[in-house]
Amino acid sequence: MFWRKKEKLKDICTVCGKVHQEWSALVFDSPIHYNPEIKKEGKAILTDDFCVIEHDAETHYYIRVQLKQKVINCNKFLEYGLWVSLSEKNYNDYKQNFNNDNHEIGYFGWLSNTLPEYGNMINIPMNVFTKKGNERPEIFPHDDFDHSFVKDFYNGITKEEAEKRIHQMLNYL
Repeated sequence: MFWRKKEKLKDICTVCGKVHQEWSALVFDSPIHYNPEIKKEGKAILTDDFCVIEHDAETHYYIRVQLKQKVINCNKFLEYGLWVSLSEKNYNDYKQNFNNDNHEIGYFGWLSNTLPEYGNMINIPMNVFTKKGNERPEIFPHDDFDHSFVKDFYNGITKEEAEKRIHQMLNYL
């Protein structure tokens, strides 16, 4: 994760070192299946935007994405920096077009991080949409998937809940 708490009620970005007025984005620096041991064994490659993990029988491909959680009665979104797994074909297409400012396409992916308040979230199906201007792709869970995270995504969470999550994540680091 890229955020850490330095002073009470202030969030300092560990990427740029500045205090931001907006809520801290809840960012995961790798998919849940990545760990330093597999990197040490030469079975994983991780960059800021891509991750490939080789297992005995198969290879898994991940990209970094963003998700914007609706906050009820508030002009803000709670933003997450997450990872999704893609098929090899879609991963290669995304990587090949990574620097293409006009590349807009949709992919199917599986969520590859877990948020503490939701329990097991691995493999929630996601629609992944790239954006013009090389912004990180945005994800949307399949609305027919039965999970409390999906329900909260479409119904929204309270401002108090959003702030609680931010503080939980910052204290977790």
